[in-house]
Amino acid sequence: MKDLNLGVEILVHPTVRETDGLAMSSRNIYLSQEGRTHAVMLYKSLRAGADAIRRGVMDGKAVQSAMARVMKGEPALTIDYLAVCDPYTLEPLSAVTSRVVLLGAVRIGAVRLIDNLLVTPPRRHA
Repeated sequence: MKDLNLGVEILVHPTVRETDGLAMSSRNIYLSQEGRTHAVMLYKSLRAGADAIRRGVMDGKAVQSAMARVMKGEPALTIDYLAVCDPYTLEPLSAVTSRVVLLGAVRIGAVRLIDNLLVTPPRRHA
C-alpha cells in the first residue's frame, strides 16, 4: 500500500476450504441445509473459469461466461458479480495475459458469500 503511505504488507495465502470446496466463513452458519448445498456452486463456478483459462480461453468476458454457466439453473443463487481481475490492483481485465484472480459473490437468501481463485494461464510456446 505504498501509494497510500501505509506500512501494510499483504500476505497471500490459500483459502481454507471445506471438503466440498466451500470457503470456510463465519457466514456459512447462516445457511440452511439446502442453502449450504447450493453454496458450493460459487467455488465450482470459479473452477470453471480457471479451467477455461487453462484450456486457452483468454477473453475476460468468455471466462466470466464460463463461470456464470455453472450457476445457470440454480434459482437459489443470485449472482452479485463474477469477475476476472488483476491480482494486485483488482481492476477488471478484458483479456488474460498473465496471472489473474477470479472473484465472485453470490446471495443465497439473506446470506452473501464471496470467494476468489488465483489462476496462472498456461505458457504459450512460440
